[in-house]
Amino acid sequence: MTGGSSGAGILGGLLLTAFLAACGAGAPKEAPLDTLSAEQIYKRGEFLLEQDNDPTEAVRYFTEVERLYPYSDWARRALIMQAFTYHKSKEYEDARQAAQRFLDYYPGDEDAAYAKYLMALSYYDQIDEVGRDQGLTFQALQALREVIEEYPDSEYARSAILKFDLAFDHLAGKEMEIGRFYLKRGHYTAAINRFRVVVQDFQTTTHTAEALHRLVECYLALGLTDEAQTAAAILGHNYQSSPFYQDSYKLLTSRGLEPKAKGDSWLASVYRQVIRGEWL
Repeated sequence: MTGGSSGAGILGGLLLTAFLAACGAGAPKEAPLDTLSAEQIYKRGEFLLEQDNDPTEAVRYFTEVERLYPYSDWARRALIMQAFTYHKSKEYEDARQAAQRFLDYYPGDEDAAYAKYLMALSYYDQIDEVGRDQGLTFQALQALREVIEEYPDSEYARSAILKFDLAFDHLAGKEMEIGRFYLKRGHYTAAINRFRVVVQDFQTTTHTAEALHRLVECYLALGLTDEAQTAAAILGHNYQSSPFYQDSYKLLTSRGLEPKAKGDSWLASVYRQVIRGEWL
């Protein structure tokens, strides 16, 4: 009987403990944040962020530092951490707003360059998510340019330059994608308009050689041999080892033509720039 009573008592105790735990009665309660110092609140947010468990909860702590201790050095640090954490959580609009507030409040701070860089990243990291609308890419280019021009000696300038080139290349790639779409369907004039943009406005990107080759294809399809030969001449002058030049050369020679600047089209103007070394 004694053993049975003891067993029942243990079981009852375990059930009570489980019940209290389920109700939260056994868990220690967090002290109200307004009873903690700015440093204590900040470090709680930092701890959560390092654990990578819940960035949203980390933001709450950083926000509370700014609210409870608005003019402290910890508030300044918490604000840049808000921008960082929002970006990590892919809440890009909130990241931009936090970064902009930091720049408004602390324009001369050593972290101002990083805040500007975070704003640029918040656009740049969304580029692959957009379809034909390239608005975010243009915004990324503008924001990256600001980092490069306003903070040229910062550690973020080099990364901004690299991302600027990649975003620029992305815009050219979108023009090529649309141009190829028109070309495959025989809409040669519409395709030419797209490839022309790449040649004239994105000539430093990786897509220029193909754009010139596609222009050769389009102009030949329309019977505009002067333009086709001139496009091939530009292609040969700048990208003679490119497979696209080899393809263009074969297309022309199969029709008794050769890469040669002819006529007075917009391509002839580009060719003259190439010869003078202004377009490379």
